Amino acid sequence: MHDSRIDALARQLVRYSTALKKGEKILIDLHDVPDAIGVALIREVRARGALPFVRVHQSRLSREMMKGAEDGQYEVIAKHLLAEMKDMDAYIALRGGGNIAENSDVPAERMRLAMKHMRPVLDHRVKKTKWCVLRWPSPSMAQQAGMSTEAFEDFYFKVCLLDYKALIPAMNALKKLMDKTEDVHIKGPGTDLRFSIKGINAIASGGNYNVPDGEVFTSPVRDSVEGYITYNAPTIYQGIPFDAIRLEFSKGKIVKAEAGSKTKELNKILNSDEGARYIGEFALGFHPFILQPMRDILFDEKICGSFHFTPGQAYEEADNGNRSQVHWDMVSIQRKDWGGGEIYFDGKLIRKNGIFTLKALEKLNG
Repeated sequence: MHDSRIDALARQLVRYSTALKKGEKILIDLHDVPDAIGVALIREVRARGALPFVRVHQSRLSREMMKGAEDGQYEVIAKHLLAEMKDMDAYIALRGGGNIAENSDVPAERMRLAMKHMRPVLDHRVKKTKWCVLRWPSPSMAQQAGMSTEAFEDFYFKVCLLDYKALIPAMNALKKLMDKTEDVHIKGPGTDLRFSIKGINAIASGGNYNVPDGEVFTSPVRDSVEGYITYNAPTIYQGIPFDAIRLEFSKGKIVKAEAGSKTKELNKILNSDEGARYIGEFALGFHPFILQPMRDILFDEKICGSFHFTPGQAYEEADNGNRSQVHWDMVSIQRKDWGGGEIYFDGKLIRKNGIFTLKALEKLNG
């Protein structure tokens, strides 16, 4: 039996997230997802008078390719993918998969090699196309979330089909506040962090790039970060799970990084290049239906009452000049049930225990 929620999601992705227009070309990038969502997207794209192009991937094949990645090989792969991307006006990617740690045994140097060659493809997609990226529900994701498969599917469609338009006025108010803010101070258990966001643009992200969505992001002035932070949400990067990451900063640089038994692996990633030890993004998350982490960053970075502080590459729209192969969104939750915390803009308290204190931002409190 066909699930009508799939059609509703395809409609939202095509009509709202990418705002596809007649005659535009869109690449639909499908990774381990059922045919039904691909079919729904193709039909919706054609209903708009646009032209669908499709790529289909399998995670085990991608893993096998990366395990033996060679410079000449990935140079050619990236060349063709970039040429394809340059022909597109829009891009939608759905990424499923039964194992979140599928790439955990890919040698780090092979992973870095592949990422280095694929960076221009990613950069063109982000800078030059209308794009949206989302996960697809699977039993593996349900297990991560500690939910039954059916309950997780209900949760998935609830969060993805949120009325993002209703949040836009409050999101724009937060953007304006961040645009005029100079100094940020974040306090919480294991965290005392100060940095500047002066002169760096803030971006309201409400279902136009990632789904689920619900954040406003900017980046710190590259050399301004001082203090320390302990992230209380678990994370996964390059297929490796991490818990309780703690970072210390001096003049913007991560000078000490710890993650318990995974400290060596953490520092290996942060040593990928010079920019990996500087922060490329600071964002506040506020999706009302996402309350718990599940080691899936497209969900976790939107957790209600959270913020993320991201080592690595900065986005061009909110650019502090930091460049890196790495972009690792690490999340800290500041709701009272997670230990609480405070965020100050230019000395004024704007969020306490995950709750925005200003009237213009009340609708972001869930």
